[in-house]
Amino acid sequence: MAELMEMPRNDEGIGTAVALLKQRFAERLETGQSIRDQHGHTTTWIETQPPDAVVFVDSAEEVQEVVRICADHRVPIIPFGTGTSLEGHVNAPAGGISVDFSRMDKILAVHPEDMDVVIQPGVTREALNTYLRDTGLFFPVDPGANASLGGMAATRASGTNAVRYGTMKDNVLALKAVLPSGEIVKTGNRARKSSAGYDLTRLIVGSEGTLGLITELTLKLQGIPEAISAATCSFPTVEAACNAVIMTIQMGLPVARIELLDALSVRGVNAYSKLDLPEQPLLLLEFHGSENSVKEQAQTFGEIAEDFGSQGFAFTTKPEDRNRLWQARHDAYWASLALRPGAKGISTDCCVPVSRLAECVTAAQAKAEELGLIAPVVGHVGDGNFHTLPLIMMEDAQEVARAREFVSWLNDLAISMDGTCTGEHGIGQGKAKYLMGELGEGALTMMAAVKRGVDPFNIFNPGKILLSDV
Repeated sequence: MAELMEMPRNDEGIGTAVALLKQRFAERLETGQSIRDQHGHTTTWIETQPPDAVVFVDSAEEVQEVVRICADHRVPIIPFGTGTSLEGHVNAPAGGISVDFSRMDKILAVHPEDMDVVIQPGVTREALNTYLRDTGLFFPVDPGANASLGGMAATRASGTNAVRYGTMKDNVLALKAVLPSGEIVKTGNRARKSSAGYDLTRLIVGSEGTLGLITELTLKLQGIPEAISAATCSFPTVEAACNAVIMTIQMGLPVARIELLDALSVRGVNAYSKLDLPEQPLLLLEFHGSENSVKEQAQTFGEIAEDFGSQGFAFTTKPEDRNRLWQARHDAYWASLALRPGAKGISTDCCVPVSRLAECVTAAQAKAEELGLIAPVVGHVGDGNFHTLPLIMMEDAQEVARAREFVSWLNDLAISMDGTCTGEHGIGQGKAKYLMGELGEGALTMMAAVKRGVDPFNIFNPGKILLSDV
């Protein structure tokens, strides 16, 4: 479990900043307990640490005002999109001000001929794709939750389409952000590539609000495919399913999505989403292209899967069938929680080279069984990323300790396989203690130097990513 940092509070500065912000923002500055709790971390098992106040901003200029007031009084600032992050990113361990970007939800410009869009950070993934529908374009990064795109950029989000379209780092062309000094930095233009200076866009994408507050994003778009087919395929074991994935990737089959659900996850999805999938390890795939190519891709995958003992292979091009399957996949978290009513889900993820996927997943299942944990597995396995969700009764101290041991063991295992402790959740509070083992002292020293240079008073999302106070 995350061991939350004890951080000193600047009560005098916080009180002064809240009073000044109340004068400026009136009813858009809220201090009620319920709204503060909603803006602390509530998604999984990490303890909630609410801010002292929440301010709802409408523009980049207002973000600058908030930052300047907080900087003057050394008050922490915690950016908030929709609150769907899983590793404590929105907690306020030293108190401070939560800046809610939900009102900054305008789509500023669409350039269909260049296949890009300029938006404010509060635009959600679903809202953007609904807006784009008539243009024949879409934004492909799909983490499952209807997250804000500013939050997705801040955490370098990924999801089901990453195997074909990449993650947020591959799909943000440029951005604007307010720095801890109150200045606005522009990291690039709309050109598809640039060799001009440091890559500040990728520095801020994934920095989890510790370096800048994103106020504008320029995103790549993709053409909506002429045809889409979805396929399901069951396997006798998780190892067989993973080996089929490895072979599919190594053969260069251009899958758009390839998801794994273990037998326990399938059972939960069947009950929650009223499906009748065989309760065996399952691969759920999607292919994009022309009508002929998606059929050929599905058939080729079927032949690969056969070599690994697949059962019940089927594919469909009907939108209603595809949507039902993918909605069920996106609801897998809630479906898994229903497997053990009253339990808390400890969602954790890791990512390994695809060639080590079968070994890592089967080892994780064996370790969970050894520790007596109920831990469904799902994963974006086309790029070696998977999630486990130990279902824990938090009042049982021994079970909590076993879950702590499992999460730590799994992160260390992934790192030992030349992988990462997080493929898409980000570091936040929950993964911070694993960074040293993954990257080493030199990398953390460099990160701390960047943080000190940009945010010398450590007011932007303190206590996240780096364990020690910079």
